[in-house]
Amino acid sequence: MQEKLRRCGQRSLGPLVDVTNYVLLELGQPLHAFDLNKIEGDIVVRRANEGETLALLNEQTITLNDDVLLIADQAKALAFAGVMGGEESAVNDDTSDIFLECAFFLPITIAGKSRQFGLHTDASHRFERGVDPELCYRALDRAIELLISIAGGEVGPLTDVTSDTTLPKNKAVTLRFERIQRVLGVELSEQTVENYFLSLGMQVSKSGAEWLVTAPSYRFDVAIEADLIEEVARLYGYDNLPQNSLNISGSLSSVEEKTQPLDRIKDLLVDLGYQEAITYSFTDEAALKLLTPNTDVYRLKNPISSDLSVMRTSLWAGLLKAMDANIKRNEESIRFFETGLKFTVEEGELKQQQVLSLLATGKAQPEQWGEATRALDFYDIKHDVESILALNGLASEYQFKSGQNDALHPGQTAELVNKAGEHVGYIGLLHPALESDFDVKKPVYLVELLQSQIQTKAIPVFESMTKYPSVRRDLALIVDEAQQVHDIVDYIYSQYDLVKEVITFDIYQGKGIETGRKSVALGLILQDKSKTLVEIDVEQLITELLGKLNNVFKAQLRE
Repeated sequence: MQEKLRRCGQRSLGPLVDVTNYVLLELGQPLHAFDLNKIEGDIVVRRANEGETLALLNEQTITLNDDVLLIADQAKALAFAGVMGGEESAVNDDTSDIFLECAFFLPITIAGKSRQFGLHTDASHRFERGVDPELCYRALDRAIELLISIAGGEVGPLTDVTSDTTLPKNKAVTLRFERIQRVLGVELSEQTVENYFLSLGMQVSKSGAEWLVTAPSYRFDVAIEADLIEEVARLYGYDNLPQNSLNISGSLSSVEEKTQPLDRIKDLLVDLGYQEAITYSFTDEAALKLLTPNTDVYRLKNPISSDLSVMRTSLWAGLLKAMDANIKRNEESIRFFETGLKFTVEEGELKQQQVLSLLATGKAQPEQWGEATRALDFYDIKHDVESILALNGLASEYQFKSGQNDALHPGQTAELVNKAGEHVGYIGLLHPALESDFDVKKPVYLVELLQSQIQTKAIPVFESMTKYPSVRRDLALIVDEAQQVHDIVDYIYSQYDLVKEVITFDIYQGKGIETGRKSVALGLILQDKSKTLVEIDVEQLITELLGKLNNVFKAQLRE
Protein backbone atom coordinates (compact mmCIF):
# COMPACT_ATOMS: atom_id res chain seq x y z
CA MET A 1 0.00 0.00 0.00
CA GLN A 2 2.83 2.39 0.84
CA GLU A 3 4.41 1.74 -2.55
CA LYS A 4 1.14 2.32 -4.38
CA LEU A 5 0.63 5.57 -2.49
CA ARG A 6 4.18 6.66 -3.32
CA ARG A 7 3.55 6.06 -7.01
CA CYS A 8 0.43 8.24 -6.73
CA GLY A 9 2.43 11.08 -5.17
CA GLN A 10 1.37 10.37 -1.57
CA ARG A 11 3.84 9.94 1.29
CA SER A 12 3.17 7.45 4.07
CA LEU A 13 1.85 9.00 7.31
CA GLY A 14 0.98 5.88 9.28
CA PRO A 15 -1.61 3.14 8.79
CA LEU A 16 -4.67 5.24 9.71
CA VAL A 17 -3.98 8.12 7.31
CA ASP A 18 -2.61 5.77 4.64
CA VAL A 19 -5.83 3.75 4.60
CA THR A 20 -8.04 6.84 4.18
CA ASN A 21 -5.78 8.14 1.39
CA TYR A 22 -5.77 4.74 -0.30
CA VAL A 23 -9.58 4.44 -0.24
CA LEU A 24 -9.83 7.99 -1.63
CA LEU A 25 -7.65 7.04 -4.60
CA GLU A 26 -9.27 3.63 -5.05
CA LEU A 27 -12.96 4.60 -4.82
CA GLY A 28 -13.03 8.41 -4.91
CA GLN A 29 -14.60 8.79 -1.44
CA PRO A 30 -12.83 11.03 1.13
CA LEU A 31 -12.71 9.77 4.73
CA HIS A 32 -11.27 11.14 7.95
CA ALA A 33 -10.07 9.44 11.13
CA PHE A 34 -10.57 11.15 14.52
CA ASP A 35 -8.98 10.14 17.82
CA LEU A 36 -12.01 8.81 19.70
CA ASN A 37 -10.55 9.67 23.11
CA LYS A 38 -10.37 13.36 22.12
CA ILE A 39 -14.07 13.59 21.25
CA GLU A 40 -16.46 14.89 23.90
CA GLY A 41 -20.03 13.64 23.54
CA ASP A 42 -21.89 13.13 20.27
CA ILE A 43 -20.75 14.23 16.81
CA VAL A 44 -22.76 17.08 15.21
CA VAL A 45 -22.59 18.71 11.79
CA ARG A 46 -23.27 22.44 12.05
CA ARG A 47 -22.48 25.86 10.65
CA ALA A 48 -19.58 27.71 12.27
CA ASN A 49 -20.24 30.61 14.60
CA GLU A 50 -19.11 33.99 13.31
CA GLY A 51 -15.50 34.49 14.43
CA GLU A 52 -15.01 30.91 15.62
CA THR A 53 -11.45 29.61 15.21
CA LEU A 54 -10.14 26.17 14.24
CA ALA A 55 -6.55 24.86 14.32
CA LEU A 56 -6.05 22.64 11.26
CA LEU A 57 -3.78 19.67 10.63
CA ASN A 58 -1.38 21.87 8.64
CA GLU A 59 -0.74 23.93 11.82
CA GLN A 60 -2.74 26.84 10.41
CA THR A 61 -5.42 28.48 12.54
CA ILE A 62 -8.32 29.99 10.62
CA THR A 63 -11.12 32.32 11.69
CA LEU A 64 -14.46 31.09 10.37
CA ASN A 65 -17.72 32.70 9.33
CA ASP A 66 -21.26 31.36 9.50
CA ASP A 67 -21.08 30.12 5.90
CA VAL A 68 -18.60 27.35 6.78
CA LEU A 69 -19.73 23.80 7.60
CA LEU A 70 -18.08 22.07 10.57
CA ILE A 71 -17.79 18.60 12.07
CA ALA A 72 -17.94 19.15 15.82
CA ASP A 73 -18.59 17.46 19.15
CA GLN A 74 -20.53 18.87 22.08
CA ALA A 75 -17.66 21.13 23.16
CA LYS A 76 -15.60 22.17 20.14
CA ALA A 77 -15.06 22.09 16.39
CA LEU A 78 -13.24 19.00 15.15
CA ALA A 79 -12.85 19.50 11.40
CA PHE A 80 -13.48 21.81 8.46
CA ALA A 81 -16.16 19.72 6.74
CA GLY A 82 -15.11 18.36 3.38
CA VAL A 83 -11.74 20.14 3.49
CA MET A 84 -9.40 19.31 6.39
CA GLY A 85 -9.40 17.85 9.88
CA GLY A 86 -8.57 19.73 13.05
CA GLU A 87 -5.31 19.42 14.93
CA GLU A 88 -6.95 18.91 18.32
CA SER A 89 -8.71 15.66 17.33
CA ALA A 90 -5.96 14.35 15.04
CA VAL A 91 -4.66 10.78 15.30
CA ASN A 92 -1.02 10.11 16.23
CA ASP A 93 1.29 7.25 17.20
CA ASP A 94 -0.40 6.99 20.62
CA THR A 95 -3.93 6.68 19.23
CA SER A 96 -5.63 3.42 20.26
CA ASP A 97 -9.29 4.14 19.43
CA ILE A 98 -10.51 5.92 16.33
CA PHE A 99 -13.76 7.31 15.02
CA LEU A 100 -13.90 6.88 11.24
CA GLU A 101 -16.06 9.47 9.47
CA CYS A 102 -17.42 8.99 5.96
CA ALA A 103 -19.88 11.60 4.65
CA PHE A 104 -21.47 13.10 1.56
CA PHE A 105 -21.50 16.86 0.99
CA LEU A 106 -23.24 18.75 -1.79
CA PRO A 107 -20.70 20.37 -4.14
CA ILE A 108 -22.29 23.79 -3.65
CA THR A 109 -21.65 23.52 0.09
CA ILE A 110 -17.92 22.92 -0.29
CA ALA A 111 -17.22 24.89 -3.50
CA GLY A 112 -14.89 27.82 -2.93
CA LYS A 113 -14.50 27.28 0.80
CA SER A 114 -10.96 25.87 0.61
CA ARG A 115 -9.74 28.71 -1.66
CA GLN A 116 -11.38 31.23 0.65
CA PHE A 117 -8.86 30.24 3.33
CA GLY A 118 -5.94 29.51 0.99
CA LEU A 119 -6.31 25.73 1.29
CA HIS A 120 -6.32 22.99 -1.33
CA THR A 121 -6.86 19.37 -0.34
CA ASP A 122 -7.73 16.15 -2.14
CA ALA A 123 -10.98 15.96 -0.15
CA SER A 124 -12.16 19.44 -1.17
CA HIS A 125 -11.11 18.72 -4.77
CA ARG A 126 -13.41 15.66 -4.83
CA PHE A 127 -16.37 17.14 -2.99
CA GLU A 128 -16.36 20.32 -5.10
CA ARG A 129 -16.71 18.23 -8.26
CA GLY A 130 -19.17 15.72 -6.86
CA VAL A 131 -19.05 12.35 -5.10
CA ASP A 132 -21.41 9.40 -5.44
CA PRO A 133 -23.95 9.87 -2.59
CA GLU A 134 -24.34 6.07 -2.25
CA LEU A 135 -20.62 5.35 -2.06
CA CYS A 136 -20.21 5.96 1.68
CA TYR A 137 -21.15 2.42 2.80
CA ARG A 138 -18.83 0.70 0.35
CA ALA A 139 -15.93 3.05 1.15
CA LEU A 140 -16.41 2.60 4.90
CA ASP A 141 -16.46 -1.19 4.59
CA ARG A 142 -13.32 -1.09 2.46
CA ALA A 143 -11.49 1.15 4.96
CA ILE A 144 -12.46 -1.10 7.90
CA GLU A 145 -11.29 -4.17 5.99
CA LEU A 146 -7.89 -2.61 5.33
CA LEU A 147 -7.46 -1.29 8.88
CA ILE A 148 -8.18 -4.65 10.45
CA SER A 149 -5.84 -6.48 8.09
CA ILE A 150 -3.02 -3.97 8.68
CA ALA A 151 -3.41 -2.71 12.25
CA GLY A 152 -5.74 -5.27 13.82
CA GLY A 153 -8.34 -4.28 16.38
CA GLU A 154 -12.09 -4.68 16.65
CA VAL A 155 -14.93 -2.95 14.83
CA GLY A 156 -17.26 -0.88 16.96
CA PRO A 157 -20.88 0.13 16.32
CA LEU A 158 -21.89 1.92 13.11
CA THR A 159 -23.66 5.28 13.40
CA ASP A 160 -25.72 5.95 10.26
CA VAL A 161 -27.46 9.30 9.80
CA THR A 162 -29.15 9.44 6.39
CA SER A 163 -31.87 11.80 5.20
CA ASP A 164 -33.59 10.21 2.22
CA THR A 165 -35.61 13.36 1.58
CA THR A 166 -32.56 15.60 1.09
CA LEU A 167 -30.04 13.13 -0.34
CA PRO A 168 -29.72 13.87 -4.08
CA LYS A 169 -31.11 11.27 -6.46
CA ASN A 170 -30.82 11.14 -10.21
CA LYS A 171 -34.08 11.93 -11.96
CA ALA A 172 -35.33 10.20 -15.06
CA VAL A 173 -34.26 12.12 -18.19
CA THR A 174 -36.39 12.08 -21.33
CA LEU A 175 -34.59 11.17 -24.57
CA ARG A 176 -36.32 11.52 -27.95
CA PHE A 177 -35.35 9.03 -30.64
CA GLU A 178 -35.57 11.56 -33.48
CA ARG A 179 -33.34 13.94 -31.52
CA ILE A 180 -30.44 11.45 -31.62
CA GLN A 181 -30.51 11.32 -35.42
CA ARG A 182 -30.88 15.07 -35.73
CA VAL A 183 -27.91 15.86 -33.44
CA LEU A 184 -25.52 13.06 -34.38
CA GLY A 185 -26.49 12.64 -38.03
CA VAL A 186 -26.65 8.83 -37.84
CA GLU A 187 -29.50 6.32 -37.82
CA LEU A 188 -29.38 3.85 -34.95
CA SER A 189 -31.88 1.18 -34.05
CA GLU A 190 -33.88 1.55 -30.87
CA GLN A 191 -32.41 -1.68 -29.51
CA THR A 192 -28.86 -0.41 -30.06
CA VAL A 193 -29.60 2.76 -28.12
CA GLU A 194 -31.16 0.83 -25.26
CA ASN A 195 -28.21 -1.57 -25.12
CA TYR A 196 -25.83 1.39 -24.83
CA PHE A 197 -27.65 2.70 -21.76
CA LEU A 198 -28.05 -0.74 -20.16
CA SER A 199 -24.32 -1.36 -20.55
CA LEU A 200 -23.72 1.81 -18.53
CA GLY A 201 -25.87 0.61 -15.66
CA MET A 202 -28.77 2.92 -16.45
CA GLN A 203 -32.45 2.09 -16.05
CA VAL A 204 -34.39 2.45 -19.31
CA SER A 205 -38.13 2.50 -19.90
CA LYS A 206 -39.71 3.02 -23.36
CA SER A 207 -42.69 5.26 -23.95
CA GLY A 208 -43.65 5.67 -27.61
CA ALA A 209 -40.81 7.45 -29.43
CA GLU A 210 -39.13 8.43 -26.17
CA TRP A 211 -37.10 6.83 -23.40
CA LEU A 212 -37.02 7.63 -19.71
CA VAL A 213 -33.43 7.02 -18.65
CA THR A 214 -32.29 7.03 -15.03
CA ALA A 215 -28.53 7.09 -14.44
CA PRO A 216 -26.90 5.30 -11.49
CA SER A 217 -25.93 7.38 -8.48
CA TYR A 218 -22.28 7.66 -9.50
CA ARG A 219 -23.27 9.27 -12.84
CA PHE A 220 -24.45 12.56 -11.34
CA ASP A 221 -23.16 14.32 -14.48
CA VAL A 222 -26.17 13.06 -16.48
CA ALA A 223 -28.89 15.66 -16.03
CA ILE A 224 -30.31 16.64 -19.45
CA GLU A 225 -31.09 15.09 -22.83
CA ALA A 226 -27.82 16.32 -24.35
CA ASP A 227 -25.87 14.32 -21.74
CA LEU A 228 -27.54 11.12 -22.91
CA ILE A 229 -26.90 11.90 -26.58
CA GLU A 230 -23.24 12.47 -25.69
CA GLU A 231 -23.11 8.97 -24.16
CA VAL A 232 -24.60 7.49 -27.32
CA ALA A 233 -21.99 9.31 -29.43
CA ARG A 234 -19.18 8.14 -27.16
CA LEU A 235 -20.16 4.47 -27.34
CA TYR A 236 -20.94 4.63 -31.06
CA GLY A 237 -17.50 6.18 -31.62
CA TYR A 238 -16.73 9.81 -32.36
CA ASP A 239 -14.64 8.78 -35.37
CA ASN A 240 -17.68 7.01 -36.85
CA LEU A 241 -19.86 10.12 -36.83
CA PRO A 242 -20.28 11.80 -40.24
CA GLN A 243 -18.41 15.03 -40.87
CA ASN A 244 -20.70 17.44 -42.68
CA SER A 245 -20.16 21.14 -43.20
CA LEU A 246 -23.05 23.25 -41.97
CA ASN A 247 -24.55 25.89 -44.23
CA ILE A 248 -25.04 28.92 -42.03
CA SER A 249 -26.63 32.03 -43.44
CA GLY A 250 -24.77 35.10 -42.24
CA SER A 251 -25.53 38.78 -42.46
CA LEU A 252 -23.09 41.67 -42.33
CA SER A 253 -24.01 44.45 -39.96
CA SER A 254 -23.40 48.00 -41.07
CA VAL A 255 -20.75 50.11 -39.33
CA GLU A 256 -21.00 53.86 -39.30
CA GLU A 257 -18.22 55.60 -41.20
CA LYS A 258 -17.56 57.91 -38.25
CA THR A 259 -16.65 54.91 -36.03
CA GLN A 260 -12.95 54.09 -35.97
CA PRO A 261 -12.38 50.31 -35.83
CA LEU A 262 -10.59 49.31 -32.65
CA ASP A 263 -8.20 47.12 -34.65
CA ARG A 264 -7.01 50.21 -36.55
CA ILE A 265 -6.09 51.90 -33.25
CA LYS A 266 -4.31 48.72 -32.15
CA ASP A 267 -2.32 48.68 -35.39
CA LEU A 268 -1.23 52.26 -34.73
CA LEU A 269 -0.04 51.39 -31.21
CA VAL A 270 1.92 48.43 -32.57
CA ASP A 271 3.56 50.78 -35.07
CA LEU A 272 4.48 53.05 -32.13
CA GLY A 273 6.31 50.15 -30.45
CA TYR A 274 3.60 48.81 -28.13
CA GLN A 275 2.65 45.17 -27.64
CA GLU A 276 -0.86 44.02 -26.81
CA ALA A 277 -1.32 42.42 -23.39
CA ILE A 278 -4.27 40.33 -22.23
CA THR A 279 -4.62 40.09 -18.46
CA TYR A 280 -7.26 38.68 -16.12
CA SER A 281 -10.49 40.62 -15.60
CA PHE A 282 -10.19 39.70 -11.92
CA THR A 283 -7.17 40.63 -9.87
CA ASP A 284 -5.74 41.30 -6.42
CA GLU A 285 -7.90 43.51 -4.20
CA ALA A 286 -4.85 44.98 -2.45
CA ALA A 287 -3.45 46.25 -5.77
CA LEU A 288 -6.78 47.84 -6.74
CA LYS A 289 -7.06 49.56 -3.37
CA LEU A 290 -3.72 51.22 -4.08
CA LEU A 291 -4.66 52.29 -7.62
CA THR A 292 -8.35 53.17 -7.08
CA PRO A 293 -8.79 53.62 -3.30
CA ASN A 294 -12.12 55.46 -3.59
CA THR A 295 -13.82 52.96 -5.91
CA ASP A 296 -15.98 50.08 -4.63
CA VAL A 297 -14.94 46.67 -5.94
CA TYR A 298 -17.08 43.69 -6.96
CA ARG A 299 -15.99 40.55 -5.11
CA LEU A 300 -16.23 37.12 -6.72
CA LYS A 301 -18.19 34.51 -4.79
CA ASN A 302 -15.99 31.66 -6.02
CA PRO A 303 -12.54 33.07 -6.90
CA ILE A 304 -9.79 31.00 -8.50
CA SER A 305 -7.37 32.12 -5.78
CA SER A 306 -7.09 34.75 -3.06
CA ASP A 307 -5.07 37.09 -5.32
CA LEU A 308 -7.74 36.92 -8.06
CA SER A 309 -10.74 37.65 -5.87
CA VAL A 310 -12.23 40.90 -7.24
CA MET A 311 -13.16 42.33 -10.63
CA ARG A 312 -10.70 44.96 -11.83
CA THR A 313 -11.57 48.63 -11.44
CA SER A 314 -8.56 49.52 -13.59
CA LEU A 315 -6.57 47.67 -16.25
CA TRP A 316 -3.39 49.15 -14.77
CA ALA A 317 -3.23 46.44 -12.08
CA GLY A 318 -2.82 43.66 -14.65
CA LEU A 319 -0.40 45.69 -16.79
CA LEU A 320 1.82 46.49 -13.79
CA LYS A 321 1.94 42.80 -12.90
CA ALA A 322 2.86 41.91 -16.50
CA MET A 323 5.54 44.63 -16.47
CA ASP A 324 7.04 43.22 -13.27
CA ALA A 325 7.26 39.75 -14.82
CA ASN A 326 9.06 41.18 -17.86
CA ILE A 327 11.49 43.29 -15.85
CA LYS A 328 12.48 40.21 -13.83
CA ARG A 329 13.41 38.63 -17.17
CA ASN A 330 15.76 41.50 -18.02
CA GLU A 331 13.42 43.44 -20.33
CA GLU A 332 14.49 47.07 -19.89
CA SER A 333 12.02 48.85 -22.17
CA ILE A 334 8.36 47.85 -21.98
CA ARG A 335 5.35 49.26 -23.80
CA PHE A 336 2.01 47.49 -23.30
CA PHE A 337 -1.53 48.29 -24.33
CA GLU A 338 -4.73 46.47 -23.41
CA THR A 339 -8.38 46.92 -24.29
CA GLY A 340 -11.13 45.52 -22.11
CA LEU A 341 -13.74 46.09 -19.45
CA LYS A 342 -13.26 47.65 -16.07
CA PHE A 343 -15.88 47.02 -13.40
CA THR A 344 -17.23 49.36 -10.73
CA VAL A 345 -20.07 49.14 -8.23
CA GLU A 346 -22.43 52.12 -8.25
CA GLU A 347 -25.46 52.19 -5.95
CA GLY A 348 -25.16 48.44 -5.47
CA GLU A 349 -25.13 47.65 -9.20
CA LEU A 350 -22.22 46.35 -11.26
CA LYS A 351 -21.20 48.79 -14.02
CA GLN A 352 -18.94 47.91 -16.96
CA GLN A 353 -16.93 50.30 -19.11
CA GLN A 354 -14.72 49.61 -22.14
CA VAL A 355 -11.32 51.28 -21.85
CA LEU A 356 -7.94 51.38 -23.59
CA SER A 357 -4.95 51.40 -21.22
CA LEU A 358 -1.26 51.93 -21.95
CA LEU A 359 1.86 51.31 -19.87
CA ALA A 360 5.34 52.43 -20.87
CA THR A 361 8.74 52.43 -19.14
CA GLY A 362 12.38 52.33 -20.17
CA LYS A 363 14.13 54.04 -23.06
CA ALA A 364 12.54 56.42 -25.54
CA GLN A 365 14.53 54.91 -28.44
CA PRO A 366 16.52 51.70 -28.87
CA GLU A 367 20.24 52.07 -28.25
CA GLN A 368 21.85 53.47 -31.42
CA TRP A 369 24.64 55.68 -32.79
CA GLY A 370 22.48 58.43 -34.26
CA GLU A 371 20.74 59.62 -31.09
CA ALA A 372 21.75 59.74 -27.44
CA THR A 373 19.99 57.25 -25.17
CA ARG A 374 17.38 58.84 -22.91
CA ALA A 375 14.54 57.64 -20.72
CA LEU A 376 10.89 57.98 -21.66
CA ASP A 377 9.23 61.13 -20.37
CA PHE A 378 5.71 62.47 -20.03
CA TYR A 379 5.70 64.08 -23.48
CA ASP A 380 6.66 60.84 -25.24
CA ILE A 381 3.51 59.21 -23.89
CA LYS A 382 1.45 62.33 -24.57
CA HIS A 383 2.61 62.11 -28.19
CA ASP A 384 1.32 58.51 -28.42
CA VAL A 385 -2.10 59.61 -27.17
CA GLU A 386 -2.10 62.53 -29.61
CA SER A 387 -1.28 60.07 -32.40
CA ILE A 388 -4.53 58.21 -31.65
CA LEU A 389 -6.48 61.47 -31.76
CA ALA A 390 -4.73 62.51 -34.99
CA LEU A 391 -5.59 59.13 -36.52
CA ASN A 392 -9.25 60.02 -36.00
CA GLY A 393 -8.76 63.46 -37.51
CA LEU A 394 -10.12 65.11 -34.39
CA ALA A 395 -6.99 66.15 -32.50
CA SER A 396 -8.22 69.74 -32.28
CA GLU A 397 -11.44 68.57 -30.64
CA TYR A 398 -9.62 67.47 -27.48
CA GLN A 399 -7.40 69.16 -24.97
CA PHE A 400 -5.17 68.19 -22.07
CA LYS A 401 -5.53 69.90 -18.74
CA SER A 402 -3.98 69.42 -15.33
CA GLY A 403 -5.69 66.51 -13.58
CA GLN A 404 -5.76 64.49 -10.36
CA ASN A 405 -5.71 60.69 -10.13
CA ASP A 406 -4.96 58.68 -6.99
CA ALA A 407 -2.58 56.39 -8.88
CA LEU A 408 -0.63 59.14 -10.70
CA HIS A 409 1.99 61.72 -9.77
CA PRO A 410 0.17 64.98 -8.82
CA GLY A 411 2.69 67.06 -10.79
CA GLN A 412 2.74 64.86 -13.90
CA THR A 413 -0.91 64.03 -14.49
CA ALA A 414 -3.09 65.30 -17.31
CA GLU A 415 -6.78 64.76 -17.93
CA LEU A 416 -7.95 64.50 -21.53
CA VAL A 417 -11.33 66.14 -22.18
CA ASN A 418 -13.35 66.85 -25.30
CA LYS A 419 -14.75 70.23 -26.34
CA ALA A 420 -17.89 69.58 -24.32
CA GLY A 421 -15.76 69.18 -21.20
CA GLU A 422 -16.50 65.45 -20.94
CA HIS A 423 -13.87 63.20 -19.41
CA VAL A 424 -11.98 61.07 -21.94
CA GLY A 425 -9.07 59.71 -19.94
CA TYR A 426 -5.93 60.19 -17.85
CA ILE A 427 -2.23 60.20 -18.67
CA GLY A 428 0.57 60.44 -16.14
CA LEU A 429 3.48 59.05 -14.12
CA LEU A 430 2.88 56.34 -11.51
CA HIS A 431 2.62 57.95 -8.08
CA PRO A 432 5.97 57.84 -6.19
CA ALA A 433 4.18 56.51 -3.09
CA LEU A 434 3.13 53.41 -5.07
CA GLU A 435 6.54 52.58 -6.54
CA SER A 436 7.62 50.41 -3.60
CA ASP A 437 4.23 48.65 -3.46
CA PHE A 438 4.60 47.53 -7.09
CA ASP A 439 8.37 47.01 -6.86
CA VAL A 440 9.02 49.73 -9.44
CA LYS A 441 12.53 51.12 -9.65
CA LYS A 442 12.18 53.49 -12.63
CA PRO A 443 9.51 55.85 -14.01
CA VAL A 444 6.36 54.13 -15.29
CA TYR A 445 3.84 56.07 -17.37
CA LEU A 446 0.17 55.04 -17.48
CA VAL A 447 -2.74 55.98 -19.74
CA GLU A 448 -6.45 55.16 -19.55
CA LEU A 449 -8.87 56.25 -22.30
CA LEU A 450 -12.57 55.57 -22.79
CA GLN A 451 -13.05 53.53 -25.95
CA SER A 452 -16.36 55.19 -26.74
CA GLN A 453 -14.56 58.56 -26.97
CA ILE A 454 -11.51 57.57 -29.00
CA GLN A 455 -13.40 55.51 -31.58
CA THR A 456 -15.16 58.56 -33.02
CA LYS A 457 -13.46 59.88 -36.13
CA ALA A 458 -14.02 62.75 -38.55
CA ILE A 459 -15.51 61.93 -41.94
CA PRO A 460 -13.11 63.22 -44.64
CA VAL A 461 -14.38 66.28 -46.54
CA PHE A 462 -12.91 67.37 -49.85
CA GLU A 463 -11.10 70.71 -49.83
CA SER A 464 -9.58 72.15 -52.99
CA MET A 465 -5.91 73.04 -53.08
CA THR A 466 -5.02 76.73 -53.28
CA LYS A 467 -2.44 78.09 -55.69
CA TYR A 468 -1.54 80.98 -53.40
CA PRO A 469 1.52 80.64 -51.13
CA SER A 470 1.50 80.59 -47.34
CA VAL A 471 3.31 83.05 -45.07
CA ARG A 472 4.95 82.32 -41.71
CA ARG A 473 5.29 84.75 -38.81
CA ASP A 474 6.92 83.86 -35.50
CA LEU A 475 5.81 85.45 -32.23
CA ALA A 476 7.46 85.22 -28.81
CA LEU A 477 4.88 86.04 -26.14
CA ILE A 478 5.43 86.70 -22.44
CA VAL A 479 2.52 85.21 -20.43
CA ASP A 480 1.80 84.07 -16.88
CA GLU A 481 3.58 80.89 -15.84
CA ALA A 482 0.25 79.12 -15.15
CA GLN A 483 -1.23 80.05 -18.53
CA GLN A 484 -2.13 76.97 -20.62
CA VAL A 485 -0.60 77.27 -24.11
CA HIS A 486 -3.43 75.35 -25.78
CA ASP A 487 -5.88 78.07 -24.65
CA ILE A 488 -3.85 80.63 -26.57
CA VAL A 489 -3.61 78.38 -29.64
CA ASP A 490 -7.34 77.62 -29.63
CA TYR A 491 -8.12 81.33 -29.32
CA ILE A 492 -5.96 82.22 -32.35
CA TYR A 493 -7.69 79.54 -34.46
CA SER A 494 -11.12 80.85 -33.43
CA GLN A 495 -10.33 84.46 -34.40
CA TYR A 496 -8.83 84.14 -37.89
CA ASP A 497 -9.68 81.86 -40.83
CA LEU A 498 -6.37 82.87 -42.43
CA VAL A 499 -4.47 81.00 -39.70
CA LYS A 500 -3.99 77.48 -41.07
CA GLU A 501 -1.61 76.20 -38.43
CA VAL A 502 -0.10 77.30 -35.11
CA ILE A 503 3.18 75.67 -34.08
CA THR A 504 4.53 75.89 -30.52
CA PHE A 505 8.28 75.57 -31.00
CA ASP A 506 9.71 76.93 -27.74
CA ILE A 507 8.79 77.57 -24.09
CA TYR A 508 11.39 79.34 -21.96
CA GLN A 509 11.77 80.44 -18.34
CA GLY A 510 14.92 81.85 -16.83
CA LYS A 511 17.32 84.69 -17.36
CA GLY A 512 15.66 87.69 -18.97
CA ILE A 513 12.13 86.58 -18.01
CA GLU A 514 10.62 87.92 -14.81
CA THR A 515 9.60 85.49 -12.07
CA GLY A 516 6.11 84.03 -12.53
CA ARG A 517 6.16 84.56 -16.29
CA LYS A 518 7.29 82.47 -19.27
CA SER A 519 8.10 82.97 -22.94
CA VAL A 520 6.01 81.04 -25.49
CA ALA A 521 7.26 81.02 -29.08
CA LEU A 522 4.55 80.42 -31.69
CA GLY A 523 4.86 79.94 -35.44
CA LEU A 524 1.78 81.13 -37.38
CA ILE A 525 1.15 79.76 -40.88
CA LEU A 526 -1.11 82.20 -42.77
CA GLN A 527 -2.75 81.55 -46.12
CA ASP A 528 -5.59 83.07 -48.15
CA LYS A 529 -7.37 80.86 -50.70
CA SER A 530 -8.37 83.78 -52.93
CA LYS A 531 -5.23 85.93 -53.14
CA THR A 532 -1.58 86.27 -52.26
CA LEU A 533 -1.07 87.83 -48.85
CA VAL A 534 0.99 91.01 -48.98
CA GLU A 535 3.11 92.45 -46.19
CA ILE A 536 0.60 95.09 -45.17
CA ASP A 537 -2.16 92.44 -44.73
CA VAL A 538 0.10 90.29 -42.58
CA GLU A 539 1.32 93.16 -40.41
CA GLN A 540 -2.24 94.38 -39.87
CA LEU A 541 -3.37 90.89 -38.77
CA ILE A 542 -0.37 90.45 -36.44
CA THR A 543 -0.89 93.87 -34.82
CA GLU A 544 -4.58 93.16 -34.27
CA LEU A 545 -3.83 89.70 -32.90
CA LEU A 546 -1.27 91.02 -30.40
CA GLY A 547 -3.83 93.47 -29.07
CA LYS A 548 -6.42 90.74 -28.58
CA LEU A 549 -3.92 88.44 -26.89
CA ASN A 550 -2.95 91.22 -24.52
CA ASN A 551 -6.59 91.88 -23.59
CA VAL A 552 -7.52 88.22 -23.10
CA PHE A 553 -4.31 86.65 -21.78
CA LYS A 554 -2.22 89.69 -20.74
CA ALA A 555 0.33 88.52 -23.29
CA GLN A 556 3.15 90.84 -24.26
CA LEU A 557 5.48 90.62 -27.24
CA ARG A 558 8.95 89.62 -26.08
CA GLU A 559 11.61 92.12 -27.10
